[in-house]
Amino acid sequence: MNHSFLRPDSFSGLRSVLAYLALFTGIATFLPGNTYIATVLICLAILLGWGNLRMVGRIILLLIFILTFAGLMVDPAAVPKAAGNMSRIGALIITVMLLSAVLGQSDDLKRISRSLFAGKSLFRYIGMSSGTALLSVPLNFGSVGVVATMIGLQVRERGDSAMARNAARAVIRGFAASPMASPLSISVVMTVTFLPGLSSWKLIALGLPFALFYLFAGALAREDEPPREELAIDAAGDESAMLSWLRFIGIIVLICLGAFALSVGGGLVYSQAVTLSCLTAVVIGLFYRRVHDGVVSLPSMAMANNELAIMGGSSFLGGIIGTIALSWLGMEFSLPVWAYPVVAMAVPWMFFIGGAIGVNPIISGTLSGSILGPIWPEYGLLGLGLGIVGGWGITIAGTPYSANALLLERCTGYDARTASYGWSLKFSLVTLVVCSLVCAVFTLPF
Repeated sequence: MNHSFLRPDSFSGLRSVLAYLALFTGIATFLPGNTYIATVLICLAILLGWGNLRMVGRIILLLIFILTFAGLMVDPAAVPKAAGNMSRIGALIITVMLLSAVLGQSDDLKRISRSLFAGKSLFRYIGMSSGTALLSVPLNFGSVGVVATMIGLQVRERGDSAMARNAARAVIRGFAASPMASPLSISVVMTVTFLPGLSSWKLIALGLPFALFYLFAGALAREDEPPREELAIDAAGDESAMLSWLRFIGIIVLICLGAFALSVGGGLVYSQAVTLSCLTAVVIGLFYRRVHDGVVSLPSMAMANNELAIMGGSSFLGGIIGTIALSWLGMEFSLPVWAYPVVAMAVPWMFFIGGAIGVNPIISGTLSGSILGPIWPEYGLLGLGLGIVGGWGITIAGTPYSANALLLERCTGYDARTASYGWSLKFSLVTLVVCSLVCAVFTLPF
C-alpha cells in the first residue's frame, strides 16, 4: 500500500474524479459550504498524488495543514477567506487545463505553430514572440510545448543555429508576456483576488502596453542571423494558417468578452467569471468534437495535482497569511507616503531574486499580494498590481527554474540556465528597471 501510494501514477482515476468534483463544487455558489467542500476535495486530490508532487508542492501542502491550525487558533476568520481563495483559484486552474487539452486537439494549432517560422529574421522573431503570447492566453505553458516542439525538430534536423536560438528566445519571452496582461492568466486573477480594490480592466490596461514593450524590446536582445537555407518546415507555404489564426483569436476574444461580461454585468468575482467563460468554451469544444469525430472523452486531471498544490495552495496560504498579518499589524497600520513607491519599485526585483533561487512566482505573488494588499493605499494599487504581474512575467522568462524554462530545455535541448542568464540576463535587468520606475510613478499620491 505504501509503495503504491508513492508511485507517480497512484490513484490516477480517483484523483481525476476528485479534481472534476472540486471544479463543479467550486463554481456551485448556491451550495452551502461549497468553498470548504471544494478545498477539501482539492487537498485530497493533491495528497493522493504525493508520489507525483514536486518538493515545493509537498511543502505547500504541509503548510496548508499547519497554517489552517494556526489560523483557527489566532484568527478563525482567516480560514473561510483562505478556503474561498483556494476553491476559486483551484476551479480556474482545472478549467484552464481542460481548455488547453481541448484546444490542443485542434489541427489549427499545428498550422499556427508552423506559420510562426515564416519570414525574415526580425519579423519571424516578433511573430513568434507575439504568436506565443497569444497562444498562451488559453493554453498557458502548453503554448511553450507546442512551439518549442517545432524548434526541437529544427535543431535535430538542422543542428544548433542562431535561428533556433532566437526562436527559443522568442518563445520563452512570448510566454512571459502573457502573465503581464492576459485576462485569463493566473497572475492577473490572483492579483485582483489579493487586491480587491483593483479593477481587472485597469490592471490589464496598464499591463498590456508594458507587455508589448517587453515583446518588441526583446527584438533588440537577439542574435544576428546569417543567410539561411530553406527551413525543413515550409511555413510560408501553409495558406490555411490565416484562417487558423482568425479562428483561434476569435475563441480568445469570445472567452475574454464572456469573462468581462460575467464580472462587470453579472457581478461575479473575476476568478469565477474567467472560470465560467473558459468552461463554456470547453463544453462547446467537447460538443464540437462529439459532432465532428463521433466520440468524446474528458481529459484526465490526475496529473494536475502539482498545479493545484502550487497555485491553489499558494492562494490558500495567501488568505491565511494576509488575514493574520493584518490582525497582527492592526487595521490602522500604514507606511509613510514616500515608502509606498519605494516598496512598489522593489516588488519586481523580489520576484526575480526569488526566481533565481528557485522560488516560484506564484509564491512570491501570494506573499506580496496577501501582505502588502491590506496595507496599500487605494490610489497606489495600480502600481503594486503592475509590480506583481510585471515581475511575474520577467521572472518566468529570466530565471531557469520556471516550468516553461524546463519545458523549453526538454523540447529543444537548450540548457535552461543558458537560455535564462546567458541569452537574456541584460534584457531582464533592463526591463526590471523600466517596470520598477513605472510602478513607482503609479504609486505616487495623485
